Amino acid sequence: MQIKDIVKKVKQIEIRTRKKTEAALMGQYHSAFKGQGMTFSEVRPYQFGDEIRRIDWNKTARFREPFVKVMEEERELTMMILVDISASMDYGTKVQLKREYVAEIAASLGFSAAGNNDKVGLILFADKVYKVIPPQKGRKHILSIISNILTADYVPAESRIDKAMEYMMGIFKRKSLVFLFSDFGDEYDSKMLRVASKKHQLLGMRIYDEKDNEIPDVGYARLLDVETGKEIWANTSSARWRYTFAEAQKQKLRALEEDFANSSASFLNINTGSDYSKLLYNYFQKK
Repeated sequence: MQIKDIVKKVKQIEIRTRKKTEAALMGQYHSAFKGQGMTFSEVRPYQFGDEIRRIDWNKTARFREPFVKVMEEERELTMMILVDISASMDYGTKVQLKREYVAEIAASLGFSAAGNNDKVGLILFADKVYKVIPPQKGRKHILSIISNILTADYVPAESRIDKAMEYMMGIFKRKSLVFLFSDFGDEYDSKMLRVASKKHQLLGMRIYDEKDNEIPDVGYARLLDVETGKEIWANTSSARWRYTFAEAQKQKLRALEEDFANSSASFLNINTGSDYSKLLYNYFQKK
């Protein structure tokens, strides 16, 4: 894309997501993610019903009457957005490519975070980590993240989700909100999901096109794996072949959902033609 086209596309995404973000997601985001813990704010005289654990014994001894520590919630959070940029994500048979759909969802999440003064960072990965944008605050930073997702060079290589998670765990020590975007078409080490979800709050989002799950009857067709370069000829007119393909995809999805459930991580399966805001709204409500 030319620079002017990129700017136009980013602006369109900002406009489309602004209404969804302000109307629904931002409030639910704030309610769902209330911060990392508590920090000391002030000391005041003890009142009936205060927790004994909050008593400030030094000040109590000095003034010979009970005082308690007032704690304040730490509101600032860090959101990390991990995006699979393997070649299968640069694909779509509907209005949007997967990459464009991911950019729009990331924009909604990013603007929700920015509205709560949280930091947002980005990791682009495929067979390895290709780009890292450190967490920062602000609208301009979110626009930069959207632009990077749209303009990345999508790589003809198998994606390694476990490597991306391992990298993030090594760099970002503080507990973060982690949103992982991929079509999950390749193998990965599920142990990293368990490790990551113990430290971070993890939501995996499988972004898929309807043709990923079911191939229509188009006769004999050459099917190409854009990540490995492998190709096969298939008789898509065969009802048995189409059924076998669809069942294999369903089995992969069930295994993926099971991996996330066993890791105590959340998971959403999102069609590029669906309204993602409802799914995110429900996710935030559950949290």
